[in-house]
Amino acid sequence: MHGGPRLIRTPRSLTTAVALGAAAVALSACSSGVEVTVPGRGSSPVCATAGILWPSELSGMERRDTSPSNPAVAAWGDPPVIARCGVAAPAPTETECLEVDGVGWIPTPLSDGTRFTSFGTEPAIEVLVPRDHAPGGLLLPAFSEAVRTLPPNGLRCR
Repeated sequence: MHGGPRLIRTPRSLTTAVALGAAAVALSACSSGVEVTVPGRGSSPVCATAGILWPSELSGMERRDTSPSNPAVAAWGDPPVIARCGVAAPAPTETECLEVDGVGWIPTPLSDGTRFTSFGTEPAIEVLVPRDHAPGGLLLPAFSEAVRTLPPNGLRCR
């Protein structure tokens, strides 16, 4: 017989090990939200108000948890559509401006989709739409109410 330490499994130690394992899985699930960056002005009171108006569902896609959890950001679907309040407002531009539901948006093509930035508010809301969810402009009416809560900066689509 060896004189070294031995692990003796009892029903109680097995139950404790199972409970600890389940807790680790639960904690890892809590931190598995969509990774987002909160914009510089995302902690402003106006973005907190806009965030209350994020839709719970977006074109049949359920809202997902974000990491970090912050009212200024939200995500839906997989790959996720991401909305962020608090981005810098676009300056006057000759770039195409879409008016959807009375709200101006500047579309910017990205390698994997389109970024839509609200136009005429300070701060602005940005909606990142992956190519899988194109055409992204069809999703924009869901964000109109949130954009309307932001202070206007005097710019409008032409």
